[in-house]
Amino acid sequence: MTSAPERTSGKGLATGTLGLWGSTVIGLASTAPVYSLVATLGFVVVAVGAQAPIAFVLAFIPMLFIAFAYRELNNEVPDCGTTFTWGTKAFGPWVGWMGGWGVAVAGMVVLANLSQIAGIYLWSLIGDGSLAENVPLVTATGVAFIAAMTYVSYRGVEIGERIQNILLAVQYVVLALFVVVALWKFFDGTAPNPTPFDFAWFNPFGFTEWSGFTEAVLLALFIYWGWDTCLALNEETKDPKRIPGRAALLTTVILLGTYVTVTVAAMMYAGVGEDGAGLANASNADDVFLAMKDGLFGPFAWVLVIAVLISAVSSTQTTILPTARGTLAMAAYKALPARFQSVHPRFRTPSFSTLVMGIVASVYYVGMTIISDNILQDSILSLGLAIAFYYALTGYACVWYFRRELFTSGKNLLYRGILPLLGALMLTYAFVQSAIDMYDVDYGNSELLGIGGTFVVGIGALAFGVVLMLVWYLVPASKPFFRGESLNRDTEVLVPDEPIAYPRSVDGGI
Repeated sequence: MTSAPERTSGKGLATGTLGLWGSTVIGLASTAPVYSLVATLGFVVVAVGAQAPIAFVLAFIPMLFIAFAYRELNNEVPDCGTTFTWGTKAFGPWVGWMGGWGVAVAGMVVLANLSQIAGIYLWSLIGDGSLAENVPLVTATGVAFIAAMTYVSYRGVEIGERIQNILLAVQYVVLALFVVVALWKFFDGTAPNPTPFDFAWFNPFGFTEWSGFTEAVLLALFIYWGWDTCLALNEETKDPKRIPGRAALLTTVILLGTYVTVTVAAMMYAGVGEDGAGLANASNADDVFLAMKDGLFGPFAWVLVIAVLISAVSSTQTTILPTARGTLAMAAYKALPARFQSVHPRFRTPSFSTLVMGIVASVYYVGMTIISDNILQDSILSLGLAIAFYYALTGYACVWYFRRELFTSGKNLLYRGILPLLGALMLTYAFVQSAIDMYDVDYGNSELLGIGGTFVVGIGALAFGVVLMLVWYLVPASKPFFRGESLNRDTEVLVPDEPIAYPRSVDGGI
Protein backbone atom coordinates (compact mmCIF):
# COMPACT_ATOMS: atom_id res chain seq x y z
CA MET A 1 0.00 0.00 0.00
CA THR A 2 1.28 3.43 -0.94
CA SER A 3 1.76 5.58 2.12
CA ALA A 4 0.40 9.08 2.31
CA PRO A 5 2.85 11.99 2.20
CA GLU A 6 3.62 13.59 5.54
CA ARG A 7 1.38 16.63 5.57
CA THR A 8 -0.26 18.45 8.42
CA SER A 9 -2.76 21.25 8.72
CA GLY A 10 -2.08 24.56 10.42
CA LYS A 11 -3.03 22.98 13.74
CA GLY A 12 -0.76 19.99 13.19
CA LEU A 13 -3.46 17.41 12.46
CA ALA A 14 -2.88 14.80 9.77
CA THR A 15 -4.75 15.86 6.65
CA GLY A 16 -6.07 13.63 3.89
CA THR A 17 -6.77 10.68 6.19
CA LEU A 18 -10.54 10.26 5.72
CA GLY A 19 -12.69 9.98 2.64
CA LEU A 20 -16.47 10.10 2.36
CA TRP A 21 -16.85 6.50 3.54
CA GLY A 22 -14.59 6.93 6.58
CA SER A 23 -16.30 10.17 7.60
CA THR A 24 -19.75 8.63 7.27
CA VAL A 25 -18.76 5.53 9.26
CA ILE A 26 -17.46 7.67 12.12
CA GLY A 27 -20.61 9.82 12.02
CA LEU A 28 -22.84 6.75 12.23
CA ALA A 29 -20.72 5.18 14.96
CA SER A 30 -20.96 8.38 17.02
CA THR A 31 -24.73 8.07 17.19
CA ALA A 32 -24.49 4.46 18.53
CA PRO A 33 -27.54 3.31 16.53
CA VAL A 34 -28.18 0.07 18.44
CA TYR A 35 -27.78 1.60 21.89
CA SER A 36 -29.77 4.71 20.89
CA LEU A 37 -32.72 2.52 19.93
CA VAL A 38 -32.40 0.49 23.13
CA ALA A 39 -32.39 3.63 25.27
CA THR A 40 -35.12 5.54 23.45
CA LEU A 41 -37.62 3.38 21.55
CA GLY A 42 -39.57 2.17 24.57
CA PHE A 43 -39.98 5.64 26.06
CA VAL A 44 -41.14 7.05 22.72
CA VAL A 45 -43.80 4.33 22.38
CA VAL A 46 -44.93 4.88 25.98
CA ALA A 47 -45.36 8.57 25.13
CA VAL A 48 -47.21 8.29 21.80
CA GLY A 49 -48.01 4.63 21.20
CA ALA A 50 -48.40 3.72 17.53
CA GLN A 51 -47.27 7.18 16.39
CA ALA A 52 -43.64 6.32 17.22
CA PRO A 53 -42.53 6.06 13.54
CA ILE A 54 -43.78 9.54 12.68
CA ALA A 55 -42.17 10.88 15.87
CA PHE A 56 -38.78 9.70 14.61
CA VAL A 57 -39.50 11.27 11.21
CA LEU A 58 -40.49 14.61 12.75
CA ALA A 59 -37.42 14.63 15.02
CA PHE A 60 -35.31 14.09 11.92
CA ILE A 61 -36.48 17.35 10.36
CA PRO A 62 -34.56 19.79 12.64
CA MET A 63 -31.53 17.50 12.48
CA LEU A 64 -31.57 17.67 8.67
CA PHE A 65 -32.01 21.44 8.70
CA ILE A 66 -29.08 21.87 11.10
CA ALA A 67 -27.01 19.46 9.00
CA PHE A 68 -27.46 21.90 6.11
CA ALA A 69 -26.19 24.69 8.38
CA TYR A 70 -23.14 22.60 9.25
CA ARG A 71 -22.52 21.86 5.59
CA GLU A 72 -22.74 25.48 4.48
CA LEU A 73 -20.55 26.77 7.30
CA ASN A 74 -18.02 24.01 6.74
CA ASN A 75 -17.82 24.81 3.02
CA GLU A 76 -16.86 28.35 3.95
CA VAL A 77 -14.94 27.73 7.21
CA PRO A 78 -13.62 24.12 7.39
CA ASP A 79 -12.31 24.31 10.94
CA CYS A 80 -12.33 21.49 13.51
CA GLY A 81 -13.67 23.92 16.11
CA THR A 82 -17.08 23.76 14.33
CA THR A 83 -19.68 25.43 16.57
CA PHE A 84 -17.03 27.28 18.59
CA THR A 85 -15.33 28.71 15.50
CA TRP A 86 -18.51 29.47 13.59
CA GLY A 87 -20.27 30.94 16.62
CA THR A 88 -17.28 33.21 17.29
CA LYS A 89 -17.11 34.37 13.68
CA ALA A 90 -20.84 35.08 13.63
CA PHE A 91 -21.55 36.46 17.10
CA GLY A 92 -18.23 37.14 18.78
CA PRO A 93 -15.99 35.42 21.37
CA TRP A 94 -18.46 35.09 24.26
CA VAL A 95 -21.13 33.25 22.30
CA GLY A 96 -18.57 31.18 20.44
CA TRP A 97 -16.88 30.07 23.67
CA MET A 98 -20.19 28.88 25.08
CA GLY A 99 -20.86 26.96 21.87
CA GLY A 100 -17.59 25.12 22.35
CA TRP A 101 -18.50 24.43 25.97
CA GLY A 102 -21.84 22.95 24.91
CA VAL A 103 -20.03 20.42 22.73
CA ALA A 104 -17.65 19.54 25.57
CA VAL A 105 -20.44 19.08 28.15
CA ALA A 106 -22.42 16.78 25.88
CA GLY A 107 -19.34 14.69 25.17
CA MET A 108 -18.33 14.33 28.81
CA VAL A 109 -21.80 13.35 30.02
CA VAL A 110 -22.47 10.82 27.28
CA LEU A 111 -19.04 9.22 27.76
CA ALA A 112 -19.96 8.43 31.37
CA ASN A 113 -23.25 6.92 30.23
CA LEU A 114 -21.75 4.88 27.39
CA SER A 115 -19.00 3.46 29.56
CA GLN A 116 -21.51 2.45 32.22
CA ILE A 117 -23.71 0.72 29.62
CA ALA A 118 -20.68 -1.06 28.16
CA GLY A 119 -19.73 -2.34 31.62
CA ILE A 120 -23.24 -3.50 32.46
CA TYR A 121 -23.73 -5.34 29.18
CA LEU A 122 -20.30 -6.95 29.28
CA TRP A 123 -20.86 -8.50 32.70
CA SER A 124 -24.44 -9.48 31.86
CA LEU A 125 -22.88 -11.96 29.43
CA ILE A 126 -20.88 -13.66 32.19
CA GLY A 127 -22.45 -16.45 34.24
CA ASP A 128 -25.98 -15.70 35.40
CA GLY A 129 -25.58 -11.97 34.72
CA SER A 130 -25.57 -10.97 38.38
CA LEU A 131 -22.13 -9.37 38.01
CA ALA A 132 -23.82 -6.59 36.02
CA GLU A 133 -25.29 -5.39 39.33
CA ASN A 134 -21.86 -5.11 40.97
CA VAL A 135 -21.41 -1.33 40.92
CA PRO A 136 -17.63 -1.21 41.67
CA LEU A 137 -16.95 -3.85 39.01
CA VAL A 138 -19.13 -2.13 36.40
CA THR A 139 -17.58 1.24 37.20
CA ALA A 140 -14.02 -0.10 36.91
CA THR A 141 -14.92 -1.77 33.63
CA GLY A 142 -16.43 1.46 32.32
CA VAL A 143 -13.29 3.39 33.18
CA ALA A 144 -11.23 0.69 31.43
CA PHE A 145 -13.35 1.15 28.29
CA ILE A 146 -12.84 4.91 28.39
CA ALA A 147 -9.08 4.39 28.78
CA ALA A 148 -8.96 1.93 25.87
CA MET A 149 -10.92 4.18 23.53
CA THR A 150 -8.90 7.21 24.61
CA TYR A 151 -5.78 5.29 23.62
CA VAL A 152 -7.27 4.44 20.21
CA SER A 153 -8.16 8.10 19.65
CA TYR A 154 -4.68 9.12 20.78
CA ARG A 155 -3.04 6.80 18.26
CA GLY A 156 -4.70 8.39 15.26
CA VAL A 157 -7.96 8.81 13.39
CA GLU A 158 -6.99 6.25 10.75
CA ILE A 159 -6.70 3.33 13.18
CA GLY A 160 -9.92 4.52 14.80
CA GLU A 161 -11.65 4.44 11.42
CA ARG A 162 -10.54 0.86 10.79
CA ILE A 163 -11.90 -0.26 14.16
CA GLN A 164 -15.16 1.61 13.56
CA ASN A 165 -15.65 -0.12 10.21
CA ILE A 166 -15.75 -3.45 12.03
CA LEU A 167 -17.84 -2.30 15.00
CA LEU A 168 -20.40 -0.52 12.84
CA ALA A 169 -20.69 -3.51 10.51
CA VAL A 170 -21.53 -5.73 13.48
CA GLN A 171 -24.21 -3.28 14.65
CA TYR A 172 -25.91 -3.13 11.27
CA VAL A 173 -25.75 -6.88 10.73
CA VAL A 174 -27.54 -7.40 14.06
CA LEU A 175 -30.11 -4.70 13.27
CA ALA A 176 -30.74 -6.32 9.90
CA LEU A 177 -31.20 -9.69 11.62
CA PHE A 178 -33.57 -8.07 14.10
CA VAL A 179 -35.75 -6.70 11.30
CA VAL A 180 -35.72 -9.93 9.27
CA VAL A 181 -36.50 -12.21 12.22
CA ALA A 182 -39.18 -9.87 13.59
CA LEU A 183 -40.96 -9.71 10.25
CA TRP A 184 -40.53 -13.47 9.72
CA LYS A 185 -42.21 -14.19 13.04
CA PHE A 186 -44.96 -11.71 12.24
CA PHE A 187 -45.79 -13.40 8.95
CA ASP A 188 -45.60 -16.95 10.32
CA GLY A 189 -47.79 -16.02 13.28
CA THR A 190 -45.28 -16.77 16.05
CA ALA A 191 -44.84 -13.15 17.15
CA PRO A 192 -46.13 -12.45 20.70
CA ASN A 193 -48.51 -9.78 19.41
CA PRO A 194 -48.50 -9.68 15.59
CA THR A 195 -49.67 -6.21 14.57
CA PRO A 196 -50.33 -5.48 10.87
CA PHE A 197 -48.57 -2.49 9.37
CA ASP A 198 -50.73 0.61 9.32
CA PHE A 199 -50.04 3.81 7.38
CA ALA A 200 -51.68 5.65 10.30
CA TRP A 201 -48.38 5.14 12.12
CA PHE A 202 -47.00 7.85 9.84
CA ASN A 203 -49.86 10.30 10.28
CA PRO A 204 -48.41 13.56 11.67
CA PHE A 205 -51.88 14.56 12.89
CA GLY A 206 -52.49 11.32 14.76
CA PHE A 207 -51.08 12.47 18.11
CA THR A 208 -53.75 12.63 20.79
CA GLU A 209 -51.86 14.76 23.32
CA TRP A 210 -49.49 17.66 22.70
CA SER A 211 -47.41 16.79 25.77
CA GLY A 212 -46.89 13.25 24.50
CA PHE A 213 -45.93 14.55 21.06
CA THR A 214 -43.33 16.98 22.40
CA GLU A 215 -41.92 14.38 24.79
CA ALA A 216 -41.55 11.83 21.98
CA VAL A 217 -39.87 14.26 19.60
CA LEU A 218 -37.51 15.50 22.31
CA LEU A 219 -36.59 11.90 23.12
CA ALA A 220 -36.10 11.12 19.45
CA LEU A 221 -33.70 14.06 19.04
CA PHE A 222 -31.23 12.21 21.25
CA ILE A 223 -30.90 9.23 18.92
CA TYR A 224 -29.79 11.42 16.00
CA TRP A 225 -27.17 13.29 18.01
CA GLY A 226 -23.54 12.56 17.08
CA TRP A 227 -23.53 12.95 13.31
CA ASP A 228 -21.65 16.26 13.68
CA THR A 229 -18.49 14.28 14.48
CA CYS A 230 -18.06 14.20 10.70
CA LEU A 231 -17.55 17.95 10.78
CA ALA A 232 -15.17 17.93 13.75
CA LEU A 233 -12.83 15.76 11.65
CA ASN A 234 -13.01 18.10 8.67
CA GLU A 235 -9.34 19.05 8.79
CA GLU A 236 -8.38 15.38 8.54
CA THR A 237 -10.42 14.61 5.44
CA LYS A 238 -9.16 14.55 1.86
CA ASP A 239 -11.45 17.42 0.93
CA PRO A 240 -12.16 19.54 4.05
CA LYS A 241 -14.70 21.78 2.35
CA ARG A 242 -16.94 19.15 0.79
CA ILE A 243 -16.58 15.66 2.29
CA PRO A 244 -17.59 16.46 5.92
CA GLY A 245 -20.85 18.18 4.93
CA ARG A 246 -21.79 15.39 2.55
CA ALA A 247 -20.97 12.78 5.18
CA ALA A 248 -23.15 14.57 7.75
CA LEU A 249 -26.15 14.67 5.42
CA LEU A 250 -25.62 11.05 4.40
CA THR A 251 -25.35 10.01 8.05
CA THR A 252 -28.63 11.65 9.06
CA VAL A 253 -30.52 10.08 6.14
CA ILE A 254 -29.13 6.60 6.90
CA LEU A 255 -30.10 7.01 10.55
CA LEU A 256 -33.65 7.99 9.63
CA GLY A 257 -34.03 4.85 7.50
CA THR A 258 -32.49 2.69 10.23
CA TYR A 259 -34.63 3.96 13.10
CA VAL A 260 -37.93 3.93 11.22
CA THR A 261 -37.34 0.45 9.77
CA VAL A 262 -36.40 -1.09 13.14
CA THR A 263 -39.32 0.67 14.87
CA VAL A 264 -41.87 -0.61 12.35
CA ALA A 265 -40.48 -4.16 12.57
CA ALA A 266 -40.57 -4.06 16.40
CA MET A 267 -44.16 -2.80 16.38
CA MET A 268 -45.26 -5.51 13.94
CA TYR A 269 -43.59 -8.12 16.15
CA ALA A 270 -44.48 -6.99 19.68
CA GLY A 271 -47.24 -4.45 19.20
CA VAL A 272 -47.72 -1.39 21.37
CA GLY A 273 -49.46 -3.06 24.28
CA GLU A 274 -48.65 -2.40 27.92
CA ASP A 275 -48.15 -6.04 28.90
CA GLY A 276 -45.44 -8.62 28.24
CA ALA A 277 -43.13 -7.72 25.36
CA GLY A 278 -45.41 -4.88 24.27
CA LEU A 279 -43.42 -1.78 23.42
CA ALA A 280 -45.60 0.40 25.68
CA ASN A 281 -44.86 -1.74 28.72
CA ALA A 282 -43.36 0.86 31.06
CA SER A 283 -41.31 -1.77 32.91
CA ASN A 284 -39.44 -2.54 29.68
CA ALA A 285 -39.11 1.06 28.47
CA ASP A 286 -35.44 1.41 29.36
CA ASP A 287 -34.53 -1.60 27.17
CA VAL A 288 -37.20 -3.01 24.89
CA PHE A 289 -34.63 -5.19 23.13
CA LEU A 290 -33.98 -7.00 26.40
CA ALA A 291 -37.66 -7.90 26.60
CA MET A 292 -37.73 -9.19 23.02
CA LYS A 293 -34.35 -10.86 22.63
CA ASP A 294 -35.29 -14.34 23.91
CA GLY A 295 -38.44 -14.53 21.84
CA LEU A 296 -36.64 -13.30 18.74
CA PHE A 297 -33.34 -15.12 18.87
CA GLY A 298 -33.86 -17.92 21.39
CA PRO A 299 -30.48 -19.42 22.34
CA PHE A 300 -28.75 -16.72 20.28
CA ALA A 301 -30.25 -13.87 22.30
CA TRP A 302 -26.73 -12.94 23.41
CA VAL A 303 -26.20 -11.51 19.92
CA LEU A 304 -28.38 -8.50 20.79
CA VAL A 305 -26.54 -8.00 24.07
CA ILE A 306 -23.20 -7.98 22.25
CA ALA A 307 -24.57 -5.52 19.69
CA VAL A 308 -25.52 -3.06 22.44
CA LEU A 309 -22.12 -3.53 24.08
CA ILE A 310 -20.31 -2.91 20.78
CA SER A 311 -22.51 0.10 20.06
CA ALA A 312 -21.64 1.71 23.40
CA VAL A 313 -17.91 1.00 23.08
CA SER A 314 -17.87 2.23 19.49
CA SER A 315 -19.55 5.50 20.39
CA THR A 316 -17.19 5.97 23.34
CA GLN A 317 -14.28 6.27 20.95
CA THR A 318 -16.01 8.51 18.41
CA THR A 319 -17.38 10.81 21.12
CA ILE A 320 -13.84 11.62 22.25
CA LEU A 321 -12.88 12.78 18.75
CA PRO A 322 -15.02 15.95 18.35
CA THR A 323 -14.49 17.15 21.91
CA ALA A 324 -10.72 16.80 21.71
CA ARG A 325 -10.62 18.63 18.39
CA GLY A 326 -12.96 21.31 19.69
CA THR A 327 -10.68 22.10 22.61
CA LEU A 328 -7.67 21.97 20.27
CA ALA A 329 -9.28 24.65 18.10
CA MET A 330 -10.19 26.73 21.14
CA ALA A 331 -6.57 26.65 22.27
CA ALA A 332 -5.32 27.47 18.77
CA TYR A 333 -7.34 30.67 18.86
CA LYS A 334 -6.39 31.38 22.50
CA ALA A 335 -9.79 30.55 23.96
CA LEU A 336 -8.14 27.92 26.18
CA PRO A 337 -4.62 27.43 27.60
CA ALA A 338 -2.02 26.75 24.92
CA ARG A 339 -1.39 23.26 26.35
CA PHE A 340 -4.64 22.06 24.77
CA GLN A 341 -3.12 22.86 21.39
CA SER A 342 -0.53 20.10 21.71
CA VAL A 343 -0.48 17.65 18.79
CA HIS A 344 1.41 14.36 18.88
CA PRO A 345 4.38 14.67 16.48
CA ARG A 346 3.95 11.13 15.17
CA PHE A 347 0.22 10.36 15.39
CA ARG A 348 -0.90 13.90 14.49
CA THR A 349 -3.73 13.81 17.02
CA PRO A 350 -4.67 16.41 19.68
CA SER A 351 -2.75 14.42 22.28
CA PHE A 352 -3.24 16.57 25.38
CA SER A 353 -6.90 17.34 24.65
CA THR A 354 -7.61 13.66 24.03
CA LEU A 355 -6.02 12.59 27.30
CA VAL A 356 -7.78 15.33 29.25
CA MET A 357 -11.11 14.27 27.75
CA GLY A 358 -10.58 10.67 28.82
CA ILE A 359 -9.44 11.63 32.32
CA VAL A 360 -12.24 14.16 32.93
CA ALA A 361 -14.91 11.73 31.70
CA SER A 362 -13.51 9.00 33.96
CA VAL A 363 -13.37 11.26 37.00
CA TYR A 364 -16.87 12.52 36.33
CA TYR A 365 -18.21 8.98 35.93
CA VAL A 366 -16.56 7.69 39.09
CA GLY A 367 -17.50 10.80 41.07
CA MET A 368 -21.15 10.68 40.06
CA THR A 369 -21.30 6.96 40.79
CA ILE A 370 -19.94 7.54 44.30
CA ILE A 371 -22.14 10.56 45.03
CA SER A 372 -25.37 9.26 43.52
CA ASP A 373 -26.21 7.05 40.59
CA ASN A 374 -29.52 8.93 40.40
CA ILE A 375 -27.70 12.19 39.70
CA LEU A 376 -25.59 10.42 37.08
CA GLN A 377 -28.75 9.20 35.37
CA ASP A 378 -30.28 12.67 35.59
CA SER A 379 -27.21 14.19 33.96
CA ILE A 380 -27.79 11.81 31.06
CA LEU A 381 -31.47 12.81 30.87
CA SER A 382 -30.38 16.46 30.77
CA LEU A 383 -28.10 15.81 27.81
CA GLY A 384 -30.76 17.10 25.43
CA LEU A 385 -30.27 20.62 26.79
CA ALA A 386 -26.62 20.80 25.76
CA ILE A 387 -27.37 19.17 22.40
CA ALA A 388 -30.25 21.52 21.57
CA PHE A 389 -28.16 24.48 22.77
CA TYR A 390 -25.16 24.05 20.50
CA TYR A 391 -27.10 22.72 17.50
CA ALA A 392 -29.45 25.72 17.66
CA LEU A 393 -26.50 28.06 18.06
CA THR A 394 -24.95 26.60 14.90
CA GLY A 395 -28.19 27.21 12.98
CA TYR A 396 -28.38 30.85 14.10
CA ALA A 397 -24.67 31.30 13.37
CA CYS A 398 -25.21 30.09 9.80
CA VAL A 399 -27.98 32.61 9.15
CA TRP A 400 -26.09 35.52 10.67
CA TYR A 401 -22.71 34.66 9.13
CA PHE A 402 -24.21 34.53 5.63
CA ARG A 403 -26.74 37.32 6.17
CA ARG A 404 -25.29 39.51 3.39
CA GLU A 405 -25.47 36.65 0.88
CA LEU A 406 -28.91 35.21 1.63
CA PHE A 407 -30.74 37.00 -1.16
CA THR A 408 -28.07 36.57 -3.84
CA SER A 409 -29.65 33.28 -4.95
CA GLY A 410 -32.56 31.02 -4.14
CA LYS A 411 -30.11 28.29 -3.10
CA ASN A 412 -28.39 30.54 -0.57
CA LEU A 413 -31.71 31.70 0.84
CA LEU A 414 -32.88 28.12 1.32
CA TYR A 415 -29.73 26.36 2.58
CA ARG A 416 -28.06 29.25 4.40
CA GLY A 417 -31.15 31.04 5.64
CA ILE A 418 -34.56 29.40 5.77
CA LEU A 419 -33.66 25.81 6.68
CA PRO A 420 -30.97 26.61 9.29
CA LEU A 421 -33.27 29.20 10.89
CA LEU A 422 -36.19 26.76 11.05
CA GLY A 423 -33.94 24.09 12.52
CA ALA A 424 -32.58 26.52 15.11
CA LEU A 425 -36.07 27.69 16.09
CA MET A 426 -37.27 24.09 16.48
CA LEU A 427 -34.31 23.25 18.69
CA THR A 428 -34.75 26.43 20.71
CA TYR A 429 -38.28 25.31 21.42
CA ALA A 430 -36.95 21.86 22.30
CA PHE A 431 -34.49 23.46 24.74
CA VAL A 432 -37.13 25.63 26.43
CA GLN A 433 -39.73 22.87 26.60
CA SER A 434 -37.17 20.40 27.97
CA ALA A 435 -36.07 22.87 30.64
CA ILE A 436 -39.69 23.46 31.69
CA ASP A 437 -40.35 19.72 31.90
CA MET A 438 -37.13 19.05 33.80
CA TYR A 439 -37.92 21.73 36.39
CA ASP A 440 -40.66 19.47 37.75
CA VAL A 441 -39.46 17.47 40.77
CA ASP A 442 -41.15 14.38 39.35
CA TYR A 443 -38.99 14.47 36.25
CA GLY A 444 -35.95 12.21 36.49
CA ASN A 445 -34.55 10.44 39.51
CA SER A 446 -33.54 13.15 41.95
CA GLU A 447 -34.50 16.44 43.54
CA LEU A 448 -32.03 19.25 44.15
CA LEU A 449 -32.71 22.65 45.70
CA GLY A 450 -36.43 21.84 45.75
CA ILE A 451 -36.67 21.41 41.96
CA GLY A 452 -35.97 18.65 39.48
CA GLY A 453 -32.41 17.36 39.70
CA THR A 454 -32.31 16.97 35.92
CA PHE A 455 -32.94 20.70 35.49
CA VAL A 456 -30.29 21.63 38.04
CA VAL A 457 -27.69 19.36 36.46
CA GLY A 458 -28.49 20.36 32.86
CA ILE A 459 -28.73 24.12 33.32
CA GLY A 460 -25.99 24.00 35.97
CA ALA A 461 -23.57 22.37 33.54
CA LEU A 462 -24.11 25.13 30.99
CA ALA A 463 -23.90 27.81 33.72
CA PHE A 464 -20.62 26.32 34.93
CA GLY A 465 -19.28 27.05 31.47
CA VAL A 466 -20.02 30.73 32.02
CA VAL A 467 -17.96 30.60 35.23
CA LEU A 468 -15.04 28.92 33.47
CA MET A 469 -15.22 31.43 30.63
CA LEU A 470 -15.05 34.34 33.07
CA VAL A 471 -12.09 32.73 34.86
CA TRP A 472 -10.25 32.34 31.56
CA TYR A 473 -11.12 35.95 30.68
CA LEU A 474 -9.13 37.08 33.71
CA VAL A 475 -6.00 35.31 32.43
CA PRO A 476 -3.78 37.62 30.34
CA ALA A 477 -3.25 34.96 27.66
CA SER A 478 -6.97 35.10 26.82
CA LYS A 479 -7.02 38.76 25.80
CA PRO A 480 -6.33 38.23 22.06
CA PHE A 481 -9.39 35.98 21.88
CA PHE A 482 -11.80 38.11 23.88
CA ARG A 483 -10.68 41.25 22.06
CA GLY A 484 -11.54 39.54 18.80
CA GLU A 485 -7.96 39.52 17.54
CA SER A 486 -7.11 35.80 17.34
CA LEU A 487 -10.47 34.80 15.83
CA ASN A 488 -12.98 36.99 14.05
CA ARG A 489 -14.98 36.97 10.84
CA ASP A 490 -11.92 37.72 8.73
CA THR A 491 -9.53 35.27 10.41
CA GLU A 492 -8.26 32.60 8.03
CA VAL A 493 -8.96 29.09 9.25
CA LEU A 494 -5.92 27.00 10.09
CA VAL A 495 -6.40 24.35 7.42
CA PRO A 496 -4.96 23.86 3.92
CA ASP A 497 -6.45 26.23 1.32
CA GLU A 498 -6.78 23.44 -1.25
CA PRO A 499 -7.52 19.71 -0.89
CA ILE A 500 -4.38 17.60 -0.87
CA ALA A 501 -4.09 14.84 -3.46
CA TYR A 502 -3.62 11.58 -1.60
CA PRO A 503 -3.37 8.06 -3.03
CA ARG A 504 -6.81 6.42 -3.29
CA SER A 505 -5.54 3.39 -1.44
CA VAL A 506 -5.20 5.34 1.82
CA ASP A 507 -8.96 5.22 2.46
CA GLY A 508 -10.27 2.33 0.50
CA GLY A 509 -10.65 4.22 -2.73
CA ILE A 510 -13.14 6.82 -1.56
